Amino acid sequence: MLEIRSTGSLRSEGKTLRGYAAVFNSETDLGGFVEVIRNGAFRKTLAGGSNIRALYHHQGDALLGTTRGGTLKLHEDGHGLAFELALPDTTHGRDLAVLVDRGDVAGASFGFRVADGGDRWEQRGAQLVRELLDVELHEVTLTHDPAYSDTTVALRSRPGFVLTDARRLWLETCE
Repeated sequence: MLEIRSTGSLRSEGKTLRGYAAVFNSETDLGGFVEVIRNGAFRKTLAGGSNIRALYHHQGDALLGTTRGGTLKLHEDGHGLAFELALPDTTHGRDLAVLVDRGDVAGASFGFRVADGGDRWEQRGAQLVRELLDVELHEVTLTHDPAYSDTTVALRSRPGFVLTDARRLWLETCE
């Protein structure tokens, strides 16, 4: 079963989105349980060379890029699952650039399946907690309604920018 978690370029005039689709060690309440993604949860998928898609709101017909096509780049760092997406010169790509620039879309999400033994459940008092340790990543998504509020997305037109801090990223979008 594919699970989806939402959290808070083809070079179309140099438009590139950068941010985090998932943040490590940040708990989020998903209703009947709290979930936390652990460092390394995406390692096997990224090393395996799977073709991961970038979508708008988990809609398959709103394709924005792929790792196979080189328009989506993903890597884990100490903060989470970082992405760089070269926006296509399509209706979805142009619309998304405007929505991100205006601040209407500021979060990201991901769709995944849990690998065998890839999660751990624990009862902590009255709270059930699920830790994601190893997941099969299928997609990253840009969204206005993230379940993980720590995720970020920002529009970049500057080549060669290296994302090192979410606050710095936010401040640079205000320039």
